[in-house]
Amino acid sequence: MADGFEHSIAGRVLSVEIGKLAQQANGTAIVHYGDTVVLVTACASPEPREGIDFLPLTVDYEERLYAAGKIPGSFFRREGRPTEEAILTSRLIDRSLRPLFPKGFNHDIQVMATVLSADQENDPDICALVGASTALTLSDIPFLGPISAVHVGYINDSFVLNPILPQIENSLLDVVVVSTKQAIVMVEAGAKEASEELILEAIKLGHEANQEIIMLQERLRQDYGKSKMEIGTGGVNPELSDVISKSLINQTSAFVDKLDEALEQHEKSEREQALASIKKEVVERLGDEVPEVEIRSVFESQLRAAVRKKILQKKQHLDGRPAKEIRPISSEVGLLPHTHGSGLFIRGQTQVLTIATLGSLGKEQLLDSIGIEETKRFMHHYNFPPFSTGEVRRIGTPRRREIGHGALAERAIAPILPKEEDFPYTIRLVSEVISSSGSTSMASVCGSTLSLMDAGVPIRTSVAGIAMGLVTGENGDYVILTDIEGIEDAYGDMDFKVAGTAQGITALQMDIKIKGVDYKILGESLNQARQARLEILDKMRQTISVNRPELSPYAPRMYEITIDTSKIGIVIGPGGRTIRSIIDETKASIDIKNDGTVLIGSSSEEAAQKAIKMIEGLTEEAKSGDIYTGKVTRLLNFGAMVEILPGKEGLVHISELADYHVVRIEDVVKVGDEVTVKVIGVDNMGRINLSRKAVFEGLSRLPGAREKDSLGPPDRNEGTRRQKFTHPDRRNPKH
Repeated sequence: MADGFEHSIAGRVLSVEIGKLAQQANGTAIVHYGDTVVLVTACASPEPREGIDFLPLTVDYEERLYAAGKIPGSFFRREGRPTEEAILTSRLIDRSLRPLFPKGFNHDIQVMATVLSADQENDPDICALVGASTALTLSDIPFLGPISAVHVGYINDSFVLNPILPQIENSLLDVVVVSTKQAIVMVEAGAKEASEELILEAIKLGHEANQEIIMLQERLRQDYGKSKMEIGTGGVNPELSDVISKSLINQTSAFVDKLDEALEQHEKSEREQALASIKKEVVERLGDEVPEVEIRSVFESQLRAAVRKKILQKKQHLDGRPAKEIRPISSEVGLLPHTHGSGLFIRGQTQVLTIATLGSLGKEQLLDSIGIEETKRFMHHYNFPPFSTGEVRRIGTPRRREIGHGALAERAIAPILPKEEDFPYTIRLVSEVISSSGSTSMASVCGSTLSLMDAGVPIRTSVAGIAMGLVTGENGDYVILTDIEGIEDAYGDMDFKVAGTAQGITALQMDIKIKGVDYKILGESLNQARQARLEILDKMRQTISVNRPELSPYAPRMYEITIDTSKIGIVIGPGGRTIRSIIDETKASIDIKNDGTVLIGSSSEEAAQKAIKMIEGLTEEAKSGDIYTGKVTRLLNFGAMVEILPGKEGLVHISELADYHVVRIEDVVKVGDEVTVKVIGVDNMGRINLSRKAVFEGLSRLPGAREKDSLGPPDRNEGTRRQKFTHPDRRNPKH
């Protein structure tokens, strides 16, 4: 092996190579785990970016479909915009790395993880995280790592480190734990109603498993690490801060006192207006003496300090609520009359409207990715329009944040949905953020539950979510906040989103702005979140406690029939023409499974039954004695071909056309005529023999019939007499 290290995790070797590829990058690493291989590079601009007060970090996780032996399904047959899974993994890496860059380092940083090989057993996200940490640790980019990451599952009552992807479906939980040597820096999890205690144990196990990989990275840094780039001064200029503090018109009031007064405003809009007024006043007074960007930087620093001080001193929210108190909650269902289901959830000034739409299984999302899943039956999409925060900005494709929030809520809801065999529908939820003042993703979870119940989806139980915050002091004191507002998230140390049922957790996501948190804080946060979740669930039950007994009249009704698997091709037809013609004629959705199950969906009972009849006609087998009304399709020298079922013809021999001697077939039938015929035989080749004469013979035996009901020979003076005896051809299609 090239320079690097190896470590065995869950019976499989994780190896890291350095110095082999991408040597022009500031740092690089190739990570192997099983047959999964990820190349990770880290680059930084040589000069800092001036005039910014944020870390210009970009993380790109690039999936290459060749890694899984696939060719892209797009028109151009090449990778296009990143998949949702790729965006979520990019966010996962970004949220893990961002707290570990020193303040004052304003160089543009780009971390790229390219999946070169995917064995569809070992998740590439772990390789990408370990590779990103290794590349940054060995590079000249200042980084307060290293870090490591593992998945923790719980299968058959035992914890499993890095379960292979096919095992995840049978795992009670899937927790991603990212940590430094000292503490946890990021946690993300999906679970099937796992207890808080079990989640905490999984986090502890993951943190312990990370330590060996962190130690190996430290050894590499000692042997191969580059000297780090210089860090700018960063922070706030004390002299400038003092100048700004004394710049207010009212010299009897200190700058921080002005900030405190603004923060006393309980309404978000009033608070923001007051803060904007203070900032404007300072900029106007000092704009000619000090660059505006520096003024704004100092203002933000002072505001952050004031927010944190206020929370730590009073042990309460900025709006005066006790630390564990939730803002006022209300909810409604059935707001939108023509949708399949709708639910509005309001918490304080946060408002989320979620709409449920049901469709056939043919509406499943097709996934063009390196993962093992190829379709997705349940989707949750999250929209965050600018008016929700009173802003003006361009609307375009969903941003990473919107995709991430939507996926988190989707993960929280998925465990309580009915199985496909019990509820054969594709389910799409769309959460529209109407007003935002903190934790819209968790409000989306609550709105999703309401809309599903309103739509009549038989979910197993209700799910709710809450966002927890944290503010820490220099002397080790801290305050855990339940139901944080936007400003408390922005200037606090943690955003810990927890969603679940009354029985347990279904999803969580923890992001921090400090170097890590310990188990004590994590445990308290989880328990505090559970208390809040139960309170929210109780409020939601007052609006709607169980799903409606009937689906919306606008939702499709699904009907299931079974056909012989050998008949699937007949229903589909050449190039899909047959099934498309049925769909076009009935406007129903039709999905055919490989086992012969056919799902027909339509909001119209008449249309659904018409589609069912057409499919049954295509797959029906003609049997001796059956009577059909069919259409003459061809005339032959020795008889007529009659289509008795869609795409299925039989021969009426000239001797079976009438109960008299027929000289010319054209004297009895012509192409396009509807005639009633009886099946008198099916040979080994499947060829069907029909008789028109047998139908009349059967009629003659009916009570009240003449001794001999005959078509009679053609009257040469009056034309063919068959028109006189058309009543048999008007009978029902099948008897």
